[in-house]
Amino acid sequence: MAVAIRGARGGGSGGVGAGFRSFFSYRIFVSAMFSLLFIATATVLLTTRPSTTHQHSQRFRSGGNAYMHRTFVALNSDPLKTRLDLIYRQANDHITLVKAYAAYARKLKLDISRQLKMFDDLAKNFSDITSKPRYKSSLFETDGNLDEDVLRQFEKEVKDRVKFARLLIAESKENYDNQLKIQKLKDTIFAVRELLGKAKKNGAFASSIAAKTIPKSLHCLAMRLVGERISHPEKYKEDLPKSEFEDPDLYHYAIFSDNVIAVSVVVRSVVKNAEEPWKHVFHVVTDRMNLAAMKVWFKMRPVEGGAHVEVRALEDYKFMNSAYVPVLRQIESAKQRFYLEHKMENATKDGSNMKFRYLEHMSMLNHLRFYLPEMYPKLHKILFLDDDVVVQKDLTGLWKIDLSGKVNGAVETCFGSFHRFSQYLNFSHPLIRERFNPKACAWAYGMNIFDLDAWRREKCTETYHSWQNLNVDRALWKSGTLPPGLITFYSLTKSLDKSWHVLGLGYNPSISMDVINNAAVIHYNGNMKPWLDIAMNQYKNLWTKYVDNDMEFLQTCNFGV
Repeated sequence: MAVAIRGARGGGSGGVGAGFRSFFSYRIFVSAMFSLLFIATATVLLTTRPSTTHQHSQRFRSGGNAYMHRTFVALNSDPLKTRLDLIYRQANDHITLVKAYAAYARKLKLDISRQLKMFDDLAKNFSDITSKPRYKSSLFETDGNLDEDVLRQFEKEVKDRVKFARLLIAESKENYDNQLKIQKLKDTIFAVRELLGKAKKNGAFASSIAAKTIPKSLHCLAMRLVGERISHPEKYKEDLPKSEFEDPDLYHYAIFSDNVIAVSVVVRSVVKNAEEPWKHVFHVVTDRMNLAAMKVWFKMRPVEGGAHVEVRALEDYKFMNSAYVPVLRQIESAKQRFYLEHKMENATKDGSNMKFRYLEHMSMLNHLRFYLPEMYPKLHKILFLDDDVVVQKDLTGLWKIDLSGKVNGAVETCFGSFHRFSQYLNFSHPLIRERFNPKACAWAYGMNIFDLDAWRREKCTETYHSWQNLNVDRALWKSGTLPPGLITFYSLTKSLDKSWHVLGLGYNPSISMDVINNAAVIHYNGNMKPWLDIAMNQYKNLWTKYVDNDMEFLQTCNFGV
């Protein structure tokens, strides 16, 4: 039993010692493994340091990833590396800033070539610092520690360039800001001009529509006058022609219009300012539609002072047919093309090329002025007046002017380079270029004294026909009656004193009242006619004072005069 107990004790003591020895051996083994692992890691780090340093240098020079750069600097554990990194980043940031300003300046298209060159040179100088052999070998390609003196010199050069870059940017910033504001202002002005151009075009179109459209009051007046004739036919029988209508010793006027009240104002203004009104004869020609209204007006409101008024229709002149008159042929041909093409709706949308405006300009009431000698074969002189004029003085002096063998007496409208032949005729066409002087002075229709005998002698109507036939495709001039008038009476026009005829009251608000008051005839040429709502108020009273306000139909039709 005793042996057994000892054996048991001895066996227990030997088992515990073996366990301790086994545990201690395991700790030694683990420690040995960790030591080997540390030695292996250190060996790897030491053997890979040169290549890592080289890679770091290359990444630094090429502006690589900042995070990786800081990691390598930390691994290299050289405090100068961190300082070099900060200097390089500062230089790189200013390179980017300088290039941005240069690109910004180019974008603005500014005339600052000197500054642009400075920006480019500065950016290049920043980049060239790292390429210097001294810095390249001592800072970026070395495997050992950095040279602090070289780094200090590198830092000084970088900071000098940074300082210069900041000064240049500060100096240029205000200029760039101002230039940017100027550029934006120019862009705004350009945009406003575009809008203004469109507004002017739309305004001109609307004004043209307003000027060409018959006002409701004027239409009402014509209807009332026609109604008066229908209601009292016995009062408005046709009168026999008066001998005064063909008397060459009297003062004869030609007025071609379809506007009743406008014609009445012209006649009344002439008569009220005439010293001998009974010697004045007015030849009014209108279209068939307005003939009755025109006759009734002058029957109901006879002209004062014994002046004579003849009212006729365009259709009464039998020679006015398409076989003889080129314009009439062209009107008929244009109308046929116009309706066959079915483009009326589209044509009215273009204010500069509207076919209906072309047809209106080709109206025979407008072109009738080229046939005065045939209309009044027994007369020697006649004064042509537009229906949008007002006479303020006695005009008999016009018949006493010696026209020196010329056909047309008119006021010239040119001043400087304005209103020359080149503005009305197409001088790129050889026929125009060879026959006329582009600098020749234009004159005004609206108040023209014509020597009908000289007209017949010079065969002006035939001249007009020949040129009108050549202009069938509108290659010589676009439209209107002034261009063919300039051609027909070229070198046959006598210039009159400007006080006889002042123009522009239908579009120019800046005409001097002294000039207007001194004028014998004032002309509301333009779209702002005095009988329209769009008339200029400062000139309207010069016209309204000759309106016959005692005419009962004017109040009935609500004429705002």
